[in-house]
Amino acid sequence: MPATTQRSSPRTRTRDDLYDLIRTSDGLTRAELVDATGLSRSTVNSAVVRLLDAGRVVESDLEEKGPGSGSGRPATRLRVAPKSSHVAGVDFGHSHIYVALADASGEPVGEQRIELDVDLDAAGAMDVAADLLARLQREHDVERVSQLVAGIPGPLDTLTGLVRSPTILSSWVGLSPADELTRRTGVPVVVENDAVLGAYGELRRGAGRHYEHFLYVKASHGIGASIVIGRAPFRGSTGLAGEIGHTRLPGHTEMCRCGNRGCLEAVLSVETVREQIRHAHPGAAEEDLRVGRVDDPVTRRILDEAGRTLGGVLADLCNLLNPEAVVVGGELGLYGAPLLEGIRAAVDRHAQPATAAALEVVAAELGTSAELVGALQTAATAAAR
Repeated sequence: MPATTQRSSPRTRTRDDLYDLIRTSDGLTRAELVDATGLSRSTVNSAVVRLLDAGRVVESDLEEKGPGSGSGRPATRLRVAPKSSHVAGVDFGHSHIYVALADASGEPVGEQRIELDVDLDAAGAMDVAADLLARLQREHDVERVSQLVAGIPGPLDTLTGLVRSPTILSSWVGLSPADELTRRTGVPVVVENDAVLGAYGELRRGAGRHYEHFLYVKASHGIGASIVIGRAPFRGSTGLAGEIGHTRLPGHTEMCRCGNRGCLEAVLSVETVREQIRHAHPGAAEEDLRVGRVDDPVTRRILDEAGRTLGGVLADLCNLLNPEAVVVGGELGLYGAPLLEGIRAAVDRHAQPATAAALEVVAAELGTSAELVGALQTAATAAAR
């Protein structure tokens, strides 16, 4: 298994898209797949034949024949072939590790989360992830995991599988996280940038279901983005697309983890925004600060200004890419309407009017679980190939 997700052909993407539609339903007929995708009957039939030949799906006669089915070949319903194996996902945040064990369809059966400084101790973080997965396997009596997908909060070179930035993830640079995790777990591993997995989670199970082209923004301790074009994440020539957190903001001098000053994530990390709210409400409970339950004019203004700062950067991307939507995830995304309204106002002001008019700004439906859901969905698809 390669260290990172490889580019796939249009034919393979069509097959995998149909597989995911079948996997997330109670079973579909070929005619229903044609209706759901808008693809031609011949394209659907060709992809279905390949799925059947690969043993990824099975078909059985419908319990009841529809009108007009009295002659000719009876309609059949396609379902995912039953498997006993499990898959796993890991979300490495800058300050947490989130591990889940799932069945072959990507549905979680158990989860573990721990707070840890991931940036400064790569070996320790991967040891902890492996231990958490082993614990989940024991708790749920799972002997074998067939695929693991992990997300990391920094640049990953898809050509080499190595972490590239010596400043964002200082202790990870030069490492192949896929090889390191495989050595610790004995499981085939695919590693992605965490924002790419967040976008994929929203694409398959969240707000991204409704769009062909969208930007996903993970705004937490760092800020990253993933570009989805034609319902497929765009990674760039070496997998480094979407590093918007280190966009320089004029007039700002805050020190960033990358060593520069005035980067977007130094100005707008979740810690920075929470500290502003905490300063305005010194008696607020920490949990209320974390999930956005503090709601008053001062807090809404703080969040609106944060949204406008982020939206100013996103407006340039919208001018370039003309997406249907911006999907805002991560811990900042939990703050909801005031933040989104600020983003919307900045995009309306700075993007071309026609581009802004065609755009929706929405919260991630999966919240802070988007990256882990994306990891599990990617693992389920990879394991079924």
